[in-house]
Amino acid sequence: MKLESFLLERLMTRHETHVQYDIAESGILPLTTNDLLDFEPVEQRAATLDRLMAIPLGYSEARGTLALRQQLAATYARGDADHILVTTGAIEANFLLFNVLLDAGDHVIAPYPAYQQLYSVPKAIGCDVSLWHVGPETGYRYDLKALERLLTPRTRIIVVNTPHNPTGAMMPPADAARVYAMAESVGATVIGDEAYRWLAVPGGEPFAPPMFDLGPRGISVGTLSKPFGLPGLRIGWIAASPDLVEKCWAMRDYITLSPGKLNDALAILAMTHREGIIARNRRIIEANLATAGAWMAARASWMTWTPPRGGLLALLKYNLPIDSLTLADRLATEHSVMLAPGSAFGYEHHLRLGIGQRPDIFAEGLERAGKCFDEVRSAKVDVRS
Repeated sequence: MKLESFLLERLMTRHETHVQYDIAESGILPLTTNDLLDFEPVEQRAATLDRLMAIPLGYSEARGTLALRQQLAATYARGDADHILVTTGAIEANFLLFNVLLDAGDHVIAPYPAYQQLYSVPKAIGCDVSLWHVGPETGYRYDLKALERLLTPRTRIIVVNTPHNPTGAMMPPADAARVYAMAESVGATVIGDEAYRWLAVPGGEPFAPPMFDLGPRGISVGTLSKPFGLPGLRIGWIAASPDLVEKCWAMRDYITLSPGKLNDALAILAMTHREGIIARNRRIIEANLATAGAWMAARASWMTWTPPRGGLLALLKYNLPIDSLTLADRLATEHSVMLAPGSAFGYEHHLRLGIGQRPDIFAEGLERAGKCFDEVRSAKVDVRS
């Protein structure tokens, strides 16, 4: 299998470890281990820390510990621990599912723009991939009539990503049920990439139920990275039938073998305090959404956006004589601000904004980005379109 270059990852790694103000980040502000411990009752913190420090750093259970799988299974309306496979992030979950479920010549429908893996891996397997557009042309909404036109008797998988990366679009519960019914009508499977589950936005839209909850043709992929601020744990999961979990587990033996033992233990601690983490996230999102709204209003004559209806991401559309990659590079190198170029998602003259950053860093990042935009508008720097 020959994979094409992962464009966004290559672009992000050019600057993300060097800038002071990363406001393109796709997840919520990362937690520290101390932050996690602070969710514990005061009288239990020392014992919890001692327990974590005493964990032997050997191999862990290959499919994830029973305790973690039980906690994850409890977030769904059906199934139990045998329906869960813990993976190395959602990225491994998706990779395993595509390679287990697909063969060359199968038809796949994937959202576009999207996290590139969702369409590049099926392409590399040799599948016929149809792109289901979600962007300015659809009002940043999923168009189910367009999906109907893409659906064929050969369709093997429909991929749904809601809340959507990079536009913040949401799929309503009724539409999710319709997508499931469409898949069922041709014998296809629906993979729900639910990386932004639990990241509600003030005034946003209701979340669709996890695709796994809709029936046996639904599979859910989850992660602690985006909604828990724990990307460094590299903990994701698949919620699917035990038979499919077994097949993905067998393939995983050749890739990463098992989750990290300490990572698994910290994931259990995070899931135990899920409600506290969600409340913490809500405070960050509310503050940054208000800041972004005021900042955008001051630039409404040449920049527009559709605020995220769920999740953390939105596309900013600008009217400036400079392409998005050049602008993103200038922001990073001259102003120490990270905004992702829209060209990485197929939309020129757009930038991707993430609202999960620490609020003071987020506000300063927008302020600095505004100065860069002012320079471009006043032709104080050379630009190209």
